[in-house]
Amino acid sequence: MLRKKFKLGAGVLAGLLASVTGALALPYNWQTGFQPAASPVMQQIETFHTFVLYIITLVTLFVLALLVWIIIRYNQRANPVPSKVSHNTILEVVWTILPVVILVVIAIPSFKLLYYEADIPPSDLTIKAIGKQWYWTYEYPTKGDFQFDSLGLSDDKAKAAGEPRLLGVDNVVVVPVNKVVRVITTGADVIHSWAVPQFGVKMDAVPGRLNETWFKATQLGTFYGQCSELCGAHHAFMPIEVKVVSEADFEAWAATAKKKFASADEPAPTRVAALTR
Repeated sequence: MLRKKFKLGAGVLAGLLASVTGALALPYNWQTGFQPAASPVMQQIETFHTFVLYIITLVTLFVLALLVWIIIRYNQRANPVPSKVSHNTILEVVWTILPVVILVVIAIPSFKLLYYEADIPPSDLTIKAIGKQWYWTYEYPTKGDFQFDSLGLSDDKAKAAGEPRLLGVDNVVVVPVNKVVRVITTGADVIHSWAVPQFGVKMDAVPGRLNETWFKATQLGTFYGQCSELCGAHHAFMPIEVKVVSEADFEAWAATAKKKFASADEPAPTRVAALTR
């Protein structure tokens, strides 16, 4: 009987852990950490973040220890006759040089990471993301040269489709797994920003200018982002949804999408009015 209860409890615990693990792929209430990395860039961002966190923690503990020591050692009861020394050359040299050394230690991996993000490797696929109020238009210039609009789903449609609120879209961006995707961004009206946290990607979409970034999705699945630049009244209703599939599935989707979106004739602004609130 005890063994059965133990197995039942273990099964319930495993189910809870599985549900929590699955939920980590999406943002959740009171989240403090990153979403799981799904690209080499985001993996390096997480590594650098942890490295800097260690340094910040050590500096904070060191300063706290100094404050406690000074409060105990140099209060009025323990030190009734205060020191009249006004300068300490060694101490001043140390507290000038030590912060410089810490900043250099942080700066070197920081510059390496910035260069890694900015240096776009030879791409397997190019996508153009055009920010508009308040939806995205995507072009696939190297894969059939088709384009489509991607609008956020209303609450009812998101619930019916099993999509997360304010993150699901009607037409998702589809990319192949383990391929370098070059993303060109621009804006049609105001400044927007194309961002997918799990890919470590965030690039402004500026009217009259072309910016570019890249990512290489290392996992199959669906990943979400949002416009990350305040762009007007419906800024909160401008999500990004990227579906990462196998190369064969991507080729099949691209062939279908080229035919599908070539015949799309409904103007996007009409649909925006119906989908945003």
